[in-house]
Amino acid sequence: MIRSGQHFLQIPGPSPIPERILRAIGTQVIDHRGPKFQNLGHEVLEGCQFAFKTAAPVVIYPSSGTGAWEAAIVNTLSAGDKVLMVETGHFATLWRQMAARLGVDVEFISGDWRHGVDAARINESLSADRAKAIKAVMVVHNETSTGVTSDIAAVRQAIDQAAHPALLMVDAISSLGSIDYRHDDWGVDVTVSCSQKGLMLPPGLGFNAISAKAQAASRSNGLRRSYWDWNEMLKPNSSGFFPYTPATNLLYGLREALAMLREEGLDAVFARHKRLAAATRAAVRAWGLEILCLNPEEYSPVLTAVLMPEGYDADQLRKVVLDIGDMSLGAGLAQLTGKVFRIGHLGGCSELTLMGALSGVELGLAAAGIPHRPGGILAALEELKTPGKPDACPAVPGTSAHA
Repeated sequence: MIRSGQHFLQIPGPSPIPERILRAIGTQVIDHRGPKFQNLGHEVLEGCQFAFKTAAPVVIYPSSGTGAWEAAIVNTLSAGDKVLMVETGHFATLWRQMAARLGVDVEFISGDWRHGVDAARINESLSADRAKAIKAVMVVHNETSTGVTSDIAAVRQAIDQAAHPALLMVDAISSLGSIDYRHDDWGVDVTVSCSQKGLMLPPGLGFNAISAKAQAASRSNGLRRSYWDWNEMLKPNSSGFFPYTPATNLLYGLREALAMLREEGLDAVFARHKRLAAATRAAVRAWGLEILCLNPEEYSPVLTAVLMPEGYDADQLRKVVLDIGDMSLGAGLAQLTGKVFRIGHLGGCSELTLMGALSGVELGLAAAGIPHRPGGILAALEELKTPGKPDACPAVPGTSAHA
């Protein structure tokens, strides 16, 4: 079918790529051992420190975020080491599975996928670890499968209150560049991220921001690595180069993305994401549907996960929305399959883009015969016109869903 207009990509990553970044990526490749590339290398490596809010090195891999996860593990831990992780959703569970496959012993704090990290439970586990056997605490900042954001500063405080030497390792894959993130101020030792979310790039770049404590661990840990070795990356990075052929065109795009973040200002970027998220939640409540995240303090500025009413399939709704509006919504993952759909409002998303997306959802709800109340668009518009008003709205009887 030939469609007019532009496809609406409203999944929570990859996010749509701004034209400026697409044009930058289309620049001719250059000698990755020459002086022009050296300047590019310095620009993006220093620019990443700006994005992560750190003075520590940021290592850039030609990889997905999953590769960056693996780099974080194999550079800091040894087989048999114990780590503490928290079940906040699908991606926290996947990180746990990877650690286990690499021979790491995972203590997994269970969760309901509707709340973020409970820092008090982390403190309890670390306080009980009198032998200091736990080598790292590994948590997800923004859980992309659920739309729940966790308080990383509180996790750091829990570790410090227990006087525990464990490393703090954070997945900021869907939060970097969209939600305020402070690698240094929050005392994070390894931050993992990637290119296709708040940085507005195609998939293909993975990042590790690494503290001095994490670098020290990498010099004595026992897991073998070659491609992922931080030390092999850091040596040429100091001169603006990489130890192997880099993804030059993605680095062009990264330079442009970092320039765009600087031009808008990080605080303005974060405020925009919060404003769009609040408008989305206003629409969801007006429709009489239920937001998966239960704690308003943990609402994600990046995406909103919406529960379907009992007996209705989220994937069928997504198909209808794609068919009638040429718009892609995020699917429910793992235990949420068919139960939720996810609306992405991250990266370069604007007020007008969001209103188009919410209109597509409301059209889809009606076309699919999903019980709902019309008026989500007006509620979102009201939120955008009056930012800062209380983010609350009564549920509509008979239309709320349950996990």
